[in-house]
Amino acid sequence: MLKRSAIRKLIIAGLSLFVLLIIYLFPDKNTTIEEEIEYQEPLKTSIYLVDKNNYIARTSIVINDKEIITKAKKILTTLTINSEMKERIPSSFKPIIPENTKIENISITENLIKVVFSKELLNISAKDEEKMIEAIVYSLTELDGINKVMIFVGDTYLRELPNSKKVLPQILTRDYGINKVYDLTTFKDVISTTTYYSSMDNDDIYFVPITRYINSSDDKVNIVIENLKSTPLRQTNLMSFLESNATLLDYEILENQVKLTWNNYVFSDITDKKILEEVKYAIALSLKDTLNIKEVIFISDGKETLVIK
Repeated sequence: MLKRSAIRKLIIAGLSLFVLLIIYLFPDKNTTIEEEIEYQEPLKTSIYLVDKNNYIARTSIVINDKEIITKAKKILTTLTINSEMKERIPSSFKPIIPENTKIENISITENLIKVVFSKELLNISAKDEEKMIEAIVYSLTELDGINKVMIFVGDTYLRELPNSKKVLPQILTRDYGINKVYDLTTFKDVISTTTYYSSMDNDDIYFVPITRYINSSDDKVNIVIENLKSTPLRQTNLMSFLESNATLLDYEILENQVKLTWNNYVFSDITDKKILEEVKYAIALSLKDTLNIKEVIFISDGKETLVIK
């Protein structure tokens, strides 16, 4: 009797399991299964790589890490030839740090980042050694809170360029310049400005900074604007979208900020009263580097536009 009862229980349990499987495999047509999918936008980080015209140019790569030392290491790895990050480099760009260079240590003290490279860093060619320093300094100072860089090879900081023996500052900043152009007639009244021009990678626009050293007593704001209104450089693929009849009526430099007041020719379309993104970012990037500020405000037709890039 007990045996028969046990068999009956097993049969009922088996039938119940079978019914559950049928319901699971063939759900009711009116049953809706909701699934939450959270999409996260890839985090892009600015980096300075060699473009097809052999300029050190500003582009971006995807780095999802938020920890600053990890980001710095991935940036420097991307700058290294044939590294594990090479697949992330946009087309028409290439790295510049010599192949097999290792990043032995990175440390940060306040706004200063110290990087210890292996001796392979010294294998850089004479034509690329200065560009390599520019790429490293400009890439690392894109990181939040970083505006100073020290470069070490082993236990010693890099005192000079490996080939030309040109002396380097112990602490490097963006004052070192990038894609340098010298237009000097004397060593008196020398000033430098950095102007960001546009270039094209297929259909994508990116920016190329040019640091000019000139003799001038004019103010740097007007020099940058005039640079962007004129032909950038002869026999180059660089361009500017700022119209020649766009006039800077006034400007005011405040703490970490500059306000620019324009006439209506700064608009790409007088009806829509919009300023081209390429114009806003070229001016903002140029003045941020040249004046060492954080924000640029455009004032046109009585309206203010804040640009932080």
